[in-house]
Amino acid sequence: MGSRCAPAWFGVLLAGFTALPAPSASAEPHPWQPPPVNACGETGFDPLAREPDPNLPPQPPVQVPPRIDIPIPVPEFTPVPVPDPPQDNTRIVPEPLPEDPCRNPCPDIRDTPVPDPPADPASTAPEDGSGSSGSDSSGSGSSGFGNLFRFPQIEIRPEIEPIPYPVPGGPGDPPQPAPPPLLHRPQPGPAAPPTALPQVESVDLVGQVTGHGSINRTDMRWQVDGTDLGLMWESEPGKVAVMFGDTFGDGWQAGTVGGPDWRSNVLGYSSNRDLSAGLVLDTMVQDSRCHATELLGSRKIKNWETTTIPTSGFALGNRQYLSYMSVNHWSRIPGLWSTNFGGIAYSEDGGDTWIKDQHAHWDNLFGLGRFQVAAMVPKGDYVYMFGTPNGRIGMIGLARVPKDEVLNKSAYQYWVNGSWAPIVETLATPLVPGIASELSIRYDAAADLWQMTYLDTARGAIVLRTAAAPQGLWSDEVSLADTGDYPKAYGGFLHPWSTATDLYFTMSAWDTYNVYLMHAKLR
Repeated sequence: MGSRCAPAWFGVLLAGFTALPAPSASAEPHPWQPPPVNACGETGFDPLAREPDPNLPPQPPVQVPPRIDIPIPVPEFTPVPVPDPPQDNTRIVPEPLPEDPCRNPCPDIRDTPVPDPPADPASTAPEDGSGSSGSDSSGSGSSGFGNLFRFPQIEIRPEIEPIPYPVPGGPGDPPQPAPPPLLHRPQPGPAAPPTALPQVESVDLVGQVTGHGSINRTDMRWQVDGTDLGLMWESEPGKVAVMFGDTFGDGWQAGTVGGPDWRSNVLGYSSNRDLSAGLVLDTMVQDSRCHATELLGSRKIKNWETTTIPTSGFALGNRQYLSYMSVNHWSRIPGLWSTNFGGIAYSEDGGDTWIKDQHAHWDNLFGLGRFQVAAMVPKGDYVYMFGTPNGRIGMIGLARVPKDEVLNKSAYQYWVNGSWAPIVETLATPLVPGIASELSIRYDAAADLWQMTYLDTARGAIVLRTAAAPQGLWSDEVSLADTGDYPKAYGGFLHPWSTATDLYFTMSAWDTYNVYLMHAKLR
């Protein structure tokens, strides 16, 4: 993604589906330790809040920035060809990874980075200012206090605000036949007795899944330098699909969201059972050598469709399903964004290519859509759809649909006051009190137990609840990862091979914009 995309992805720089940090809980920083290093000697990221490096000199006092930019929206009419162009389904059969995990599989595409020499603490010491001229060469200036009271320069910065309008475009995807209208009669859906409150013995960081310095070296193998989410489902026996959100490639800068080679989503596969050693990616879906492809295309036009974000996946037989949201724009207000709709896509070839269903849409009329961010789980004769509105301040609703009618929106029933009722999406009864975002749900057949994780922005934590039935009653929430320990953490997507006592989940960190595997030991 280069500068030509700047108007489209500028909103991603400000916010993002996962982008807006939750309020940090109160916690003491952890003791300092060097950043982690993978088996190839590459330095990764540490998502924990830590004390500063004691080997470095003390930081100078916080200074007022020399310049403050004030963005001023500048409307710009932006033509948008409609219909959407067909999805680019160029695919290759990936080459096997080298036996030596530290060998660069595509040296002609990406140079192997040369490790930086260890930093010399003396070279990082601030200058004393004795050699400078002017008023800042005084003693007060050398200590940094002179800049504390210097009035910053105020500058107006124009910021393009697209005003999209449709214009005739080329041929799009052929129209899909509409499913027959169905209306299942209301049925009782009483809640089950509550389960015991989950007891968390420990929660540990297993390791970094994506980015430079990760166990998977995704930057070198698939041009995945910065990404998030990592939602998972078992695509076939012994194989787990791992779907990531907005992804950036070579040239991405750590600590930022945005950059070159923007893909709205990418997909990898994992088969390792020993998750205590990390979440190992065997391969990713690629459109060229060592390049993970975008699966669900997006227009990348702010105020039209900024991006398409996956929210959950599941398999029914040989068909894969993916719920996603079409993001209209990210808000400047932390924790908010606006969607066009929540939708469902499916794949008939194991996940290589995907088709967005043209009728399985939950439109976000007047911003009131209850199922914009969905988590879908098959169980028995039904697929259950848990959903929240756009943003991070919505409550959880529940719907269900027979397995063979997943793509027929009229076949869905919504849980309303103890009954399964058709049509009444906006009346779905909240499953639990409080707000939630980035839902992840799994059913544990061995324990006959439902597990739910999500980000509770009011609490500032990724939390866990359990229930004996999808409609609850759900237990009280318990914390798995506080943002005081993991600043600006979000997500919390459950690994399908977790158990009732060993819960593995992926967590994203906004500051480093990459994905980590976590392990919660439950009692």
